[in-house]
This record gives sequence, C-alpha cells and structure tokens, in this order.
Amino acid sequence: MKKKSIIKRGLQFLTVMGLGIVLSTTGVGAASKTGLGDTYTPDMSNGADNFYKSNKVTMKKVEFKNQYNMNVVGNLYIPKGLKKHTKNPAIIVGHPMGAVKEQSSNLYAQKMAERGFVTLSLDLSFWGESEGQPRNAVSPDIYAEDFSAAVDFLGTQNFVDRDRIGVLGICGSGSFAISAAKIDPRMKAIATVSMYDMGVANRNGLKHSLTLEQRKKIIAEATEQRYVEFTGGETKYTSGTVHELNENSTAIEREFYDFYRTPRGEFTPKGSSPELTTHPTLTSNVKFMNFYPFEDIETISPRPMLFIAGENAHSREFSEDAYKLAGEQKELYIVPGAGHVDLYDRVNLIPFDKLESFFKENLKKK
Repeated sequence: MKKKSIIKRGLQFLTVMGLGIVLSTTGVGAASKTGLGDTYTPDMSNGADNFYKSNKVTMKKVEFKNQYNMNVVGNLYIPKGLKKHTKNPAIIVGHPMGAVKEQSSNLYAQKMAERGFVTLSLDLSFWGESEGQPRNAVSPDIYAEDFSAAVDFLGTQNFVDRDRIGVLGICGSGSFAISAAKIDPRMKAIATVSMYDMGVANRNGLKHSLTLEQRKKIIAEATEQRYVEFTGGETKYTSGTVHELNENSTAIEREFYDFYRTPRGEFTPKGSSPELTTHPTLTSNVKFMNFYPFEDIETISPRPMLFIAGENAHSREFSEDAYKLAGEQKELYIVPGAGHVDLYDRVNLIPFDKLESFFKENLKKK
C-alpha cells in the first residue's frame, strides 16, 4: 500500500477561511499553551461531555443499506420503558463534517432519547463505520441519501411511527439534512445546530473571504492531483483540524483543535488513524463547490425548520442565511455566549429543552 499524505499547504479550509476573522468563543484555548512539546489542557467548561453514556436508554448497533447498496452504520437509542407495540416519534442525528457519530451526535441522540424519542445517530458514508471507498471521500449527494436511508430504516421498525420522523443535523450535517429534506417529505421536522453550508464555506470562505482566483487555484490543484492518484500515486488529504498549535494559530484552528485533538472529543474510528481524522481527500473535497443546499430551501415549507447557532459562532452566518431563505414555519434560535464548537458537547449550553419542545410539537400525533 502506498503511503498516504495530508497536503502540507492544505488545511486550506480553515487557513483560508480564517483570514481576517476575529472570533470570540467560550473557552477557546483556555488553560492551554501553544507550541511543540507544551502541555495542552482541553477546556472542559460548561459541562463538556462528548462521551456521555446514558443509563436511561438502551443502545443497539444497527446497519442498513442506502440506495447505492452501501452499508450505513448507526447507533439506535431507545428510551428504557418504551411501551412495546406502540408507534413512537423518532429523530435522525447527523455528525459534524469530517467527524463520526462518536463526536457530538451520540451525545445529542442519547439526550433526546432520554426525552422520549427513538433516536438514530449515524455515520455518513465514507466515514466511521459506514461503507465507502476511498475513506474520507466527499459526496454531498450520498450524504443526503444516507439521511433518507435512515428514514427507510426507522420507518420500517414496528415501534416507530413513520409519519413522525424528524432530523437533526450538526455542523455540516445540517446542510446535508436540508439537502435531503428538499426531496424527502417523510422528514417532518428539520433542526440544525451550528450549521455549516459546506457549499458556501468551500466556494467563498467565511464572510466571503475566499477570492475567485483562490477558489480556482484550489480546484486546479485538486484536479491535477487526480492524475497522480489515477496513475497509482499517493492520496492527499486537505482541510480538517490542525494537529499542532503555535503562536500563529487562528482562533478557529484553536477552537476545533480543542475538541478534535484532545481527550475532550478526540476519537479515531477502527481502521483509520489520527493523522487522517477529519481530513477529506483533496480530490473529492472540491465537490462541495457544486453543493447548493439552500437553493429551493423554501420548498420544504410548511414542514417546520429550526436553526440553532451560537451567539459568537463563526458559522452563525449560515444559519442566518438559511433562516432568511426558508419558508414558514421557521425559527432562528441564538444561544447566548456560545461559539460554534461549544454546541458540539457543552451540555450546559446546548438548548436541549428547545429541541425537545420543537420535536414534540412537530412530531406529535395528528
């Protein structure tokens, strides 16, 4: 097997997107040092509890096929004491882009199951335990299909009401869930948390910081790399979370590092490696340039949509854009004092009460 590498000047997604951005979030880099060899202490404030294990629910590992005959793997959470032979509401939970179900989505799924919902936390294709080659490939259409396949699975369980299935997308999965919901009316209520529009983020950068010439350079580099890999050369990876911090690290790099590169949220799926965690392949990442999840978002109406974002989140613009474009019913909910990654795992900041009321109201029996 040929050696694989992460493109050195890559981490482009965060590096380019961080240009000119001043970010204030709760606890980014707190109690930490920068530089090689220094001890880094993750910020565990505000109830950070990514690896939470609930004693109020039962968990079952499940797998099912998507429409492309690929196995999708997930964790099915069922509230203890759930009445047998009854039809119950269910929620599909999608993980952040580049992450796996063990990072953020399992936490959300368990917390919502504690509140009476059947929940399913899934690994998107090419990531975690789900199938897909090459690993870490970007395919927005297949990601959206995975959400529909999750509806197929849940809707055929005898304890789930197929007319009361909702979806919750965290970070990049927010945009994939919206893409799926536009053509899958079986998703009756759609919520997003710390959403990234992965199309805009890659085409334009945060606050439109990426120029057209920079975009073209990224595309050209990726397409040239296709020749290398087509002829047997090593695979290159890009973007994702930095592996080291230094005095020049941006606030956004520090924010993601604090979650993905420390015991706070670090998780390496079986068969992967820490060096590749969160990094998509360079040649496939440009497919996000053709991803327009908010195009026709108004057609989801009258199904309700809830957009949750942190007050200080660098990604807040995406939730605000989606809210403006969406049809009724819709709500934008801003969490005071929270940043982007804060809403991955800080249970004292995550508005679970709001999510519960949203899904209970919109997944109730008609």
